Order: sequence, then structure tokens, then C-alpha cells
Amino acid sequence: MSGYREYKEKAFQNPEVKAAYDALQPEYDIIQAMINARVDQNITQKELSARTGITQADISRIENGTRNPSLSMVKKLAQGLGMQLKLEFIPTPSKRKN
Repeated sequence: MSGYREYKEKAFQNPEVKAAYDALQPEYDIIQAMINARVDQNITQKELSARTGITQADISRIENGTRNPSLSMVKKLAQGLGMQLKLEFIPTPSKRKN
């Protein structure tokens, strides 16, 4: 097991740390979907910037998780990637009692 994996496993034993990490999952999902779409299309951040009017610096910040895009910005990114944005609400898995 790697040092990071061991650290993460140990950190997740603290319920507050695990809850905080889980709360960020939707943001990470959006970031990963955006990166995957851009890489799959073999376009650079600069090319995506030209397509969307969003600065390359902002695209970089979104991809590295230091900027939270607005819904309007995510729509522009989807359009620039030739994709349709789909947002859905799904039920939260119920917690089991031990």
C-alpha cells in the first residue's frame, strides 16, 4: 500500500474527515468529467478557452480544483466541448444501523 493510501485510510477513520471528503465528491465528479471530455477530444485548455470565451487560466483553476465554476460557466464548458449538460438529483443511499 502506498503512503498516500495508508494516510487516506487512516484519515477516513475519523468520521468528520470522511464526511468532509464525501461532501466534495460532486465537485470532483464535475472536474473529472470536464477533464475526461477535453482529453478525449484531444484539445488543450487554450483551445477550450477559445471555444468558450472562458480564460485558459480559469479553465486551469477549475481543473485543479481551486475555482468553483458557476452553473452558467459549466454550461459554456459543455457547449464548448460539444456536449449537453445533464444535472440530476439522485436519492442518497440510506445509512444502515449496525
